[in-house]
Amino acid sequence: MTSSLLKLDNVHAYYGKSHVLHGVGMHVGEGEIVSLLGRNGSGRSTTVKAIMGLVDATGSVMFKGQELVGRKAFEIAHMGVGYVPENRDIFPKLTVHQNLLLGQKRGQKDGRWSFDDMYGLFPRLKERQHTEAGVLSGGEQQMLTLCRTLMGDPDLIMIDEPTEGLAPKIVELVGQYLRELKRRGISVLLVEQKLTIALEVSERCLVMGHGRIVFEGTPESLKADAYVRKEWLEV
Repeated sequence: MTSSLLKLDNVHAYYGKSHVLHGVGMHVGEGEIVSLLGRNGSGRSTTVKAIMGLVDATGSVMFKGQELVGRKAFEIAHMGVGYVPENRDIFPKLTVHQNLLLGQKRGQKDGRWSFDDMYGLFPRLKERQHTEAGVLSGGEQQMLTLCRTLMGDPDLIMIDEPTEGLAPKIVELVGQYLRELKRRGISVLLVEQKLTIALEVSERCLVMGHGRIVFEGTPESLKADAYVRKEWLEV
């Protein structure tokens, strides 16, 4: 068993008066890919935002032995947590290369990832490196936001719905990217609706329902559990 890089214990989260997470507990080991599955509204994105300090939360979120609850998002990022939001958040008027440059942390010494790595992972970005990011296709923007997060050299990267609305060919590229992270020992918490990609790349799958974890197990055990899939995943 790998040691836990990230550990949540009894996490509750709120949007104003609305109580969204109800005592979430989970962990991500070093170099492990964990998928967080569930229907829309089940609390998956809120869990990632609670870890990142973007919603009000109580309970404990430990990362590398340090408490994250109560810290600001930029502090959490500097501690080594990368976050790829669902809405991509690129800088449209800057070029691809400038967007990647912005991903680097101030004062960051040579990280694990270089521009050549990014352009090697996604050759399309290399072709478009001097193009304004705002004119890229949705798939290209997704590649860019994934790579920009990596330029900050995180130890854990949390990715919210990376394949949403993308063509199958681009989905396969995202799968290759996730496998490369795994090869390099980066821990990943993946929020995903597409079961196929989650089952293929993850060591463990967590299923959420109504703001709680309702299942935890291997991809094989989830494939074998028709009840969980029907009750909590299938639309």
